[in-house]
Parts: sequence; C-alpha cells; structure tokens
Amino acid sequence: MRIGFIGLGNMGAPMAANLAAAGHEVWGFDQIDVTVPGVSVTPNARDAAKQADVVITMLPNGEILRSVAHDVLQVMQPGASFLDCSTVDVDSSRAVADLASQSGLLALDAPVSGGITGAAAGNLTFMVGGPVEAFKRVQPLFEIMGQKAVHCGDAGAGQAAKICNNMILGATMIATCEAFALADKLDLDRQKMFDVVSTSSGYSWSMNAYCPAPGVGPQSPADNGYQPGFAAELMLKDLNLSQQAAAAVNAETPMGKHAQQIYAQFVENENGMGLDFSAILQKFSQQDGEH
Repeated sequence: MRIGFIGLGNMGAPMAANLAAAGHEVWGFDQIDVTVPGVSVTPNARDAAKQADVVITMLPNGEILRSVAHDVLQVMQPGASFLDCSTVDVDSSRAVADLASQSGLLALDAPVSGGITGAAAGNLTFMVGGPVEAFKRVQPLFEIMGQKAVHCGDAGAGQAAKICNNMILGATMIATCEAFALADKLDLDRQKMFDVVSTSSGYSWSMNAYCPAPGVGPQSPADNGYQPGFAAELMLKDLNLSQQAAAAVNAETPMGKHAQQIYAQFVENENGMGLDFSAILQKFSQQDGEH
C-alpha cells in the first residue's frame, strides 16, 4: 500500500518505520524535522496524504486531529481510508468520521496500548471504531504495527475502549503504589509483598507486568529511574478524557475522578512531569500519613 503517516513523534515514528520495513511505501509528515528509516518525509501533511491508500495519524489531541483532518481529507483519493491512532475525545473522533464520510472516505479511530516500547517492537494493541469494511481493509497494517486489533464498534468506540482501559490502569496503579507505601510502613519486605500479591487476589497488570517498585518483579521503568514507558502526563491526559466523557453521558466514576485528581497533583505540583506514571509510588512513599 501507499501510506501517508502524519505525526512522526515517539509513537508515530517507529510505527511508520515498521510499515516501511514491511515493504509499504510510506510518506510522512511532522511539524518537527525528523528522519525515519524507510519513510519519505514531505514538507506538509497534504503531500503525505495525496494518492495514499491509507492515511494514518498519531496526534496529541482532538483539536489538532480535527485541523489535520480538515486539511487532508479533501485531497485524499476516493475510497481511501483515514486511520487515526491518536488518543483523543470521543466527540472529535466521531466528528472526523462524519467529515470523512461526507468526502467518500472510510474512517477508523484506533488508539493504541503498549507505549513507546510496543510501537518499536510492533506489538501494540489497537482498539478500533468504525466501519467493518475499513477495519478489514487495514487489518494487514495492524498486524505489522501490533499484536492485536479489536473492532469495538462504530465510530468513537475505539476511543471509548481506550479511555475505559486507561481509567482502570490509572486507578490500579495508584492502588498498587499505595499498597507498597503501606507495606513499607508496616516493615513488610517489598519482594515478599510482590511474591504474595502477584499470585493472589491482588494480581493486576500494574503489579505483575509493570511493578512500580525498583528491583521487584520483571524489568520495568522503575528499574530505569522511572524513565517513561508511559509518561505521567499522558496518564493524566487519558484520565482527563475519561472524566470529560463521563460528564458528557452522566456516568458516575468516583474512582476515575479521584485518580485524575491524584495524577493532576503529581504532574502539576509534585515534579511528576517527564516521569513514568508508575513513579507516583514516590508520592505515597514520601507521605507521612496525614491527609
């Protein structure tokens, strides 16, 4: 396929490189000058999108997504697919899907899970919303960039799945870090706690696969000075999106709301910016128990 890839940042660049390495013709654009192996970089987004069979976007937020969509959809060839892999608000995804439909194009929202390491390794998980026809058409690309793609429903369903997943992730990471901080104050060895919890009812991805305590469990960002696999500010972004969505549909999400407040405090006032989201363990480890 000829692929236009707009947004060649920490996630987009390795995704585009993997597509090029698999033999696809990839034309890319980013606001910042970048070099991506196998990708022909264009001077603007429209040039990347022209004549493409599929245009893929990986962008920071819904406002930018809408702007890019307005710019490139009008130059895409009829019948092409617009595949957005950004994590944005549901309303923006649905608005872009409507705009694509009006232009005779197929649109999918397909946010990802797996972070920078997953993008580089080509083992991301895609949560996809949009027409089944479009999903089947780009399935070979999902297989190159990821290990799994789940068709979740109509336009916006992929974003809804991502928001719900990461609301759970944020809350469980906080609970995991609180438990380690409590264990410390109770003089319970962290390794012993991990050995028990990881094989008991406290089992979770946050504990077993991404343990926030250095030197405990499998290798994770905690063992590398909390250099981000998934940055705390990105977790805050997703929790903000979850609360925006909850407010829009009048859903009660008290745990999600509290997780959003805790990460906002950590990122904005407690030097969490630029650290992995699991570094929030430091917040609880430093507290004296007063609230």
